[in-house]
Amino acid sequence: MDIADKMACAEVVQAWGFARDQGRWADLLDVFHPGGQIHVSWFRGAYPDFVERCRQNYGKGSQAKHLLWPARVEGQGDRASCETNVAILVRQTIEGVAVDLTSYARFLDRLERRDGRWRMIERVCVYEQDRLDPVEPSAAFAALMQSADAARYPAQYRYMGYRVAAAGRALAEPVHYDGRAETEALKRRYADWLAGK
Repeated sequence: MDIADKMACAEVVQAWGFARDQGRWADLLDVFHPGGQIHVSWFRGAYPDFVERCRQNYGKGSQAKHLLWPARVEGQGDRASCETNVAILVRQTIEGVAVDLTSYARFLDRLERRDGRWRMIERVCVYEQDRLDPVEPSAAFAALMQSADAARYPAQYRYMGYRVAAAGRALAEPVHYDGRAETEALKRRYADWLAGK
């Protein structure tokens, strides 16, 4: 895979973040080929359905920002896989308390070149660690945390899980993290696909 193809794939990865956070829905749709799938903490399924859910929820109850590091790109012919570190920042009000979530994770992407254009066909988020902080420290935040029962979620996405539930959504199981059997199987599937198996 030459540097031009690697740069084209990395550009697609970056384009996703800008379009998602700014509510540019046509641009967000354009980073995937038809038939693509996405799996994040709160959604698993067809990519156009994800974009529609994002559109419906945009500006309602939470604000998100995805800070993407440079992508690590590997390719074979018209196939590529990308791994990208991401910090997901979410501001949300839970039971009247304004909070900031910081979640560190990685996007694992499969891309294909079709008709000369690199686009994603699958994206999965692998969660690593997170934290929840008050926008303004208060006794109300301390009380919120005491009643939260966030420890029922694995440490890798403890507060992401809590904030998704607080927003009235269900987690899209399995939520991926390193060492989980489903996640390790996913990594093997990606590697096999890139190798042409």
